[in-house]
Amino acid sequence: MTEAPSARAAGRDDRITLRFMTTPADTAAGGRSVAAGSVMEWIDKAGYACAVGWAGAYCVTAYVGNVRHRRPITPGSLIEVQARLVHTGRTSMHVVVTVSSAEVETRVYTPATTCILIFVAKGADGRPTEVPAWEPASRSDRKLAAAALDRIPSRAEIKQLMLGEDYGAPTEAPLVTLRFLVPPGVVNWGGKAHGGTVMRWIDEAAYACAASWAKDGDGASGAVAVYSGGIHFFAPVRIGDLVEVEARIVYTSAHSMHVSIRVSSADPRTPHELTLTTQCLSVFVVPGEDGVAAPVPQWTPTTAEDVQLWEHAREIIRLREGIAPIAASLTLEP
Repeated sequence: MTEAPSARAAGRDDRITLRFMTTPADTAAGGRSVAAGSVMEWIDKAGYACAVGWAGAYCVTAYVGNVRHRRPITPGSLIEVQARLVHTGRTSMHVVVTVSSAEVETRVYTPATTCILIFVAKGADGRPTEVPAWEPASRSDRKLAAAALDRIPSRAEIKQLMLGEDYGAPTEAPLVTLRFLVPPGVVNWGGKAHGGTVMRWIDEAAYACAASWAKDGDGASGAVAVYSGGIHFFAPVRIGDLVEVEARIVYTSAHSMHVSIRVSSADPRTPHELTLTTQCLSVFVVPGEDGVAAPVPQWTPTTAEDVQLWEHAREIIRLREGIAPIAASLTLEP
């Protein structure tokens, strides 16, 4: 009898686990929890290591979706980030990542965040290169592979909707813009900013926008990210580039703020010639004393562009609701 093909038939690991302790630099504003941007950096690092280990080639982050922050992570926690391959295309790899945390005293890890990433392998010439085919070998492999394939149509529809958005007209939406130069310490061996670093910038700008809108009487805010999705990477950000991160509220529900974030870059010598590099939609809430999201101020669009983006946000929410979350228990199965 011929043995079924194994996920490790190519002699490569299709899973990786990172373990470490949070640092003070990972803490969110207010000091009560770890910043969502730190979590997303960890996700990208583990996913990247998994993709490179399988492809045996340099890889770039192409997409990050359905980052669901199920619960806050306490500063000073032990962290475990597990990444596993769940699907390969000709040059792409779909990787599911689960972040868990534990108290130092107990070392009992509990899942906090799960998401899926897509990486593209690059050859020495910088062009996409083929990767070894991966085949599911276990029950969880098969279920996760099916989940990855099921998400492709919805993801393509959301991407087209986001790319069709127009940000050139006047706006009265709550808005925060960050500008800075890319420092050497955040780039990879190719001189380009890590995808996880870009996601940290996204979270920082989105937080500033949401916190400003939801601030309470003393000017403080407990705004926290509960979801980030549709993170598409269109172009690299290089060392020395001028970066502009624009975050604006495009929709509010009774208890949440939906923030659209766009990252653009330019040569500092021509700062007005910006190129869109990354786009994302994040959702923030303000935790109430009883653990339930508190009401947030409502925003009503008035300009034509703001109304259009408000309608797009509602359509994206509808599409996103049709995507079943990946269970952390499934991702942690053998």
